[in-house]
Amino acid sequence: MTQAAVDQVRERVDAVYRSDSRRVLATLIRLLGDFDLAEDALQDAFAAALEQWPRDGVPANPRPWLVSTGRFKAIDALRRRARFHASLARLAEQLDDRHEEPASCIDGVEDDRLRLVFTCCHPALSPDAQIALTLRTVCGLTTEEIARAFLTRPATLAQRIVRAKAKIREARIPYELPTRADLPERLEAVLHVIYLVFNEGYSASAGPSVTRADLSAEAIRLGRLLIELLPDPEAIGLLALMLLHESRRAGRTSPAGELVLLADQDRSLWNRNQIAEGVTLVERAISSGRLGPYTLQAALAAVHAGAPTAEATDWSRIVALYDLLAQVEPSPVVEVNRAVAVAMRDGPEAGLALIDALLARGELAEYHLAHAARADLLRRLDRPAEAAAAYRQALDLARQEPERRFIEARLRELDAP
Repeated sequence: MTQAAVDQVRERVDAVYRSDSRRVLATLIRLLGDFDLAEDALQDAFAAALEQWPRDGVPANPRPWLVSTGRFKAIDALRRRARFHASLARLAEQLDDRHEEPASCIDGVEDDRLRLVFTCCHPALSPDAQIALTLRTVCGLTTEEIARAFLTRPATLAQRIVRAKAKIREARIPYELPTRADLPERLEAVLHVIYLVFNEGYSASAGPSVTRADLSAEAIRLGRLLIELLPDPEAIGLLALMLLHESRRAGRTSPAGELVLLADQDRSLWNRNQIAEGVTLVERAISSGRLGPYTLQAALAAVHAGAPTAEATDWSRIVALYDLLAQVEPSPVVEVNRAVAVAMRDGPEAGLALIDALLARGELAEYHLAHAARADLLRRLDRPAEAAAAYRQALDLARQEPERRFIEARLRELDAP
């Protein structure tokens, strides 16, 4: 095989890793029953692919090949270590005897990654551990990326993940979808984690890109599987919300990768099929009579999606929906968004008064978007010195490079004669 052909196969291995490694890992965790053993097996399987595929050719279906190879690599590793740990010999025998059967399912849903999400979100784990373990294991975010997203130290986050894995192992938490009777009480944590995954893809917490399409697509895929499993109104509302946000992806950045605010986006770039599906799902969720936080957020996104311009948006409707959301799920971030909507409805002075009151409470001191919103309102009120000071506060807190460049551009505009 020529060097060019070898390089082409290596590129194919890299592509399969990007597209399928998390699914392979989820299946290996089910088959091996241990996170760390499965993670080592995943790396061994891809190392074997780099060695064998250039020689033997890429399998027609790489994922089963990787799962099978990883499983046997794990069994071989346990056997090699068995001379020092007698218990490992028995474990290797058990794994060798275990048949590779398809994942059991509820109502026809078969997906090891969804199974793994429910395992990571088991009520025996703390909420912080559920989120960290899901983002690390199911979505493949690095420890550093997750730590940045949650404003904590990587070492602290790593320990949280280690403890979560140990808890699953020691408590013998099964790698399975819960029974239908247990699904509702487990749903809230799963919805929360899926939405966090989507948010990291739709608006990355840090780094060179505004978005990570792979994470958003995976969250939407899990959302679809979830409503097949449990067509709960809030699960439907979450899928609607993700689709409506995702519909704007093409308009959120310029061709050069720069951030474009909602008011300035080219709405002809928005995905009308996703908008139509999202609106239908919103209506379906609302028709249940239960207005949970995801359904209300989806209703807000639907109002934006239906407006031909920012100015033509029904801002009174937006404010009313934020009022409901603040009752259902009160949070300072919701109040900031409501203040921005009030500014669009009643003028920047009204919005500024609300944001100043929020910042005075101290809860949003580290939230860069609150400072950026305040800066924008001051800019619209022709108070450039105060606007520049607020933008500098936002810049100090922003971690995403396109956001930082956007704020820097605003500062240059204010400094210009």
